Amino acid sequence: MRLTSVSVGTERPRELAEFYARLLGTTVALAEDDWALVRAPGGLSVGFERERHFRRPVWPSVAGEQTASQHLDIEVDDGDLDAAVAHAVACGAVLANEQPQAHVRVLFDPHGHPFCLWLDPERE
Repeated sequence: MRLTSVSVGTERPRELAEFYARLLGTTVALAEDDWALVRAPGGLSVGFERERHFRRPVWPSVAGEQTASQHLDIEVDDGDLDAAVAHAVACGAVLANEQPQAHVRVLFDPHGHPFCLWLDPERE
C-alpha cells in the first residue's frame, strides 16, 4: 500500500482547488461539482470534496467550535519563508496571528483551513 492523497472538506471544492493549485504552482487536475483534485509536486494529491454542512474550522482550537482536525504542511524549498508567505497571501491566504515555531508559518486558506509553510532547519 502507498498513500496517494488526502481529501479536505469544503463548501466549494473547485474554488479551494484553484487556490491550492496557484499556491503550489500547478493546475487543477480534475474538477466536478462535488469534488476537485490537485496533484501536488512531489507526488501527493490533494482532493477537495463538498461538505454540505461545512463550518469553517477555528485554530487554535476553542471549546465548542469546529476544530481543524488536520492541516497541510508545505515545505519551502528555497529557504525564503518570508517570500513563501508573501506568495501565499497573494494567492488568497491569511497569516494566522499565532505563530508557534520559528521555522513554521501558520496560514489559513480562503475557506479557513489552517496550513503550514515550513523550513527544514537541517537544510539551513
